Amino acid sequence: MSDKQPEQPALINQFVDYLRNERHFSPYTARCYGADLRQYVEYLESADAPDPATATTAAEMGGQTTNDGPTPIGDKLKQADPMVVRAFLSHLDQFGYSPATTARKIATLRSFYKWMNKHGIIEANPMLLIRTPKQTKRLPKAITVEQVEQLLSAPDNRETLGARDRAILETLYSTGVRVSELVDLNRNDLDHAGQTMHVRGKGKKERIVPLGSHAMAAIRHYLTLLEPDARFAELRQQSMTDASVPLFVNKNGGRLSSRSVRRKLDKYLKEAGLDPQISPHTLRHSFATHLLDNGADLRSVQELLGHQSLSTTQIYTHLSSMRLRTAYDDAHPRAV
Repeated sequence: MSDKQPEQPALINQFVDYLRNERHFSPYTARCYGADLRQYVEYLESADAPDPATATTAAEMGGQTTNDGPTPIGDKLKQADPMVVRAFLSHLDQFGYSPATTARKIATLRSFYKWMNKHGIIEANPMLLIRTPKQTKRLPKAITVEQVEQLLSAPDNRETLGARDRAILETLYSTGVRVSELVDLNRNDLDHAGQTMHVRGKGKKERIVPLGSHAMAAIRHYLTLLEPDARFAELRQQSMTDASVPLFVNKNGGRLSSRSVRRKLDKYLKEAGLDPQISPHTLRHSFATHLLDNGADLRSVQELLGHQSLSTTQIYTHLSSMRLRTAYDDAHPRAV
């Protein structure tokens, strides 16, 4: 029996290409959509799924069906109605997915069928009658300024790669950039004189973010050690003719990956004795929360984070309000 995966339906390939090329989704996000749709296809091809080609007929005939042979998967995708989608969602229950994961899979199907409807591939969108389950609102985690200081002091910046790691952590906290945006930085994205950084965000949206003096100093120190390091001689030659070389490089001089940043963070969390659940995104949350705690306005924080909608940024105001409430309850003689 072959281990080769079945060929992905052309409709899904076309949709994923649309996400990448027209919606400018990141390769990772597009892959996630594709994975959700592959799971949906696997269900449609299983014996558990109602055949969309006969579902309506079966209902009209009191449950009796006629089947002249298996329906091609492309047709099943096009002919799926709300009953088929609901059967798939019931099928997902056996996997114990969280409401958030189920909501994401519904969002994938919603985007897919909206795209098919918009391009005239289907006449009716079955997702219009599907509700997304309510989710418990989860507040983002943020760590204290003291914990941030503890983490930032963990790397040994006396050698090149340790200095790189210090610069990475300083940059994440100083700017609030996503880790995917951080590893995408090139040397020519830095404005040393203006102490700013050019960031390419989601959907190819670009923004300029300020760098704090500590982050700027950490980056300069890292580059100062990198230049004479014999291990990176080839990179030094490249940077003389090409300013778009990666800012943060791995031990071989190539671009650092998001996964590598996560591994480095795990290492320093352990060394600093901090919660191992802290992620690069936690530093982004902490950046936003600490700005709001110290009086920054919401609109400015939205622009710094690269959020398209102000409502996405507003979740951080809940964290600041909670901290104010705690401080009030602890300090005011008639608070409790």
